[in-house]
Amino acid sequence: MSESARAAAQAAHDSAAAPAGPGPRPPAVAGRRALLLAFGVVLLALNLRPALVAVSPLADTIRDDSGMSAAAISLLTALPLLCFGLLAPIAPRLGRRFGMERSLFGTMALICAGTALRLLDSVVALFAGTVVIGAGIAVANVLLPGLIKRDFPAKAGLMTGLYSMSLFGGAALAAGVTLPVQTASGMNWRTTLACWGALALVALLVWLPRLRSRTRVDAAAARQAAHPVRGLWRSPLAWQVTAYMGLQSLNYYAAAAWLPTVFQDAGMAPGDAGWMLSFSSLLGIAGSFLAPVIVGRRLRSGTLAALGAGLCALGFGGLLAAPVGGAYLWMTLLGLGQGAAISLALLFIVERAPDARHAAQLSSMSQCFGYILAATGPTVLGAVHDASHSWTVPLVLLLALLVPQVAVGLGAARDRHVAGTA
Repeated sequence: MSESARAAAQAAHDSAAAPAGPGPRPPAVAGRRALLLAFGVVLLALNLRPALVAVSPLADTIRDDSGMSAAAISLLTALPLLCFGLLAPIAPRLGRRFGMERSLFGTMALICAGTALRLLDSVVALFAGTVVIGAGIAVANVLLPGLIKRDFPAKAGLMTGLYSMSLFGGAALAAGVTLPVQTASGMNWRTTLACWGALALVALLVWLPRLRSRTRVDAAAARQAAHPVRGLWRSPLAWQVTAYMGLQSLNYYAAAAWLPTVFQDAGMAPGDAGWMLSFSSLLGIAGSFLAPVIVGRRLRSGTLAALGAGLCALGFGGLLAAPVGGAYLWMTLLGLGQGAAISLALLFIVERAPDARHAAQLSSMSQCFGYILAATGPTVLGAVHDASHSWTVPLVLLLALLVPQVAVGLGAARDRHVAGTA
């Protein structure tokens, strides 16, 4: 088939898959409403990591106070990733049933409820609260790219940058201030964890007006929105987006779980080793914001996928050669590379979907498989370390995984839409 014929076939498919013409498609928000909605999206995104990341700095305190084993603590930190993956498929259904605005409001309510549940003096309540928080975040993870696609079609890169920057910012904030806040205030670990619920409560209040300002669409668009997109599992492009999301997530979470230990085993003080991870997250904020903004202006997304992986490769290579001596340089490279990768993964979801309905379904597919894959990373890396009695093989493994990450990134960067039908 010639290039022009392929383009024509793709255009015909897109017309069939998306709402027919611009008329039925909900109009993009503009002006003051756009600014308020953008602020609401940023505030929602800020809540998608702190309540979970805050557990890590307090892990030793939680274990000593509750008597939990190291394995139980590891399960506590892995549960959210499993929730992200296993619960992602229900998010589009909730969005279709209740609407994106109400569903996103409900995610903040779940985070508030989960943080309150963890105040109870019970290990069962601690795990149950974590699952409730993970469920709320799982749904928000999936629906926010669809909201960006629907309401900011001309500003998708900028909004994806703000969204992913807020994800990194919330994680860095929780990693950096949770322990100092507990030390300065004298609060116990349960109350310290519950403090992060206040941020979700603010988001709940800010998002409340959105429940009364739902975008109106005509009957044809409403009927289309009520039905799921089918056939994405047969789309090679959808699988490339999914694989990129999974591999970059595995890279990030596996490194985040073990980098402080890598530094400590190389002779760095525990406090300094923890700071290195926070420092990397701070650089990730810059990488996650800049990546989607410059795509299409100065760099193609495929080039950026290769560049991000290259920065990570230099970081991992530096850790193999001189982990302590060049620690700040290696963490700078990793932070920028990983930040660019997560932003690009989210941008692929938005740009490879022809409309908000496809974006939500593609987001569900990629995050379901992606986060389940990512959840295996820390465990596999730890097992490889135990078997080899060094960090050389695990770091080489992370380096090797960057190769398929680049390959699927180049595939996902193709300027076309995923194949799916109503």
